[in-house]
Amino acid sequence: MVSLDDAVLARMEKGGKRYEVLLNPDLVEAFKADPDSVDLNAFMAMDEVFHDARGGERPTAEAIEKTFATQDIKTIATVILSKGSIQLTTAQRKAMVERMRQQIVHQIHIQAVDPKTKSPHPKTRIELALDESRYSVDPFKRLEDQVEEAINRLKPMIPLSFESIRLAFKVPGAAYGQVSRILRPYQQKEQWLENGSWASVIECPAGMKPDLIDQVMRQSSDTEVKEL
Repeated sequence: MVSLDDAVLARMEKGGKRYEVLLNPDLVEAFKADPDSVDLNAFMAMDEVFHDARGGERPTAEAIEKTFATQDIKTIATVILSKGSIQLTTAQRKAMVERMRQQIVHQIHIQAVDPKTKSPHPKTRIELALDESRYSVDPFKRLEDQVEEAINRLKPMIPLSFESIRLAFKVPGAAYGQVSRILRPYQQKEQWLENGSWASVIECPAGMKPDLIDQVMRQSSDTEVKEL
């Protein structure tokens, strides 16, 4: 379960009463999209409903049944999220916005390159441009949607090119396990060589090249890499 310190408060009012649950903010969007895809133990700080979570005031079972027509906590959480709102402290919102902002910057950094240099833009440059664009980060909106919106804001400000590259890796057989886990999401083909090495051809966003090669080299400094 998420800790009480890290949980956010979801609140709904009905019949003059508040109904509250404490939730993991990182899983709110996934739960809204598909409650069955989220582990309830990871999502809820406590599997209870409150009138006042901070004060520990709980509704009676009869009040819960009358309001939600069920005692099932997953159904209740779904109703509260759909009809109510998330209550954040100033510190919680600030921390969540900054965490989402850094994720947006990272995704743009690895997906896009400067079309002149064919290299990723430094994260600092992306951050400054994002600030200048006055893009408003939403801590609960899908990361993919916000990356797309942020890119549209940044295009008039910094040159962005979205290109893919193909890389060939030749990895000592002893490092296969660690390296294959890194490359597998981008892999197009693989082959074991006669000398016991493992060869892999991948395709990935051009901006990922430096970080991906660095990850592989940290696992096996004897790896050979070639851009195709």
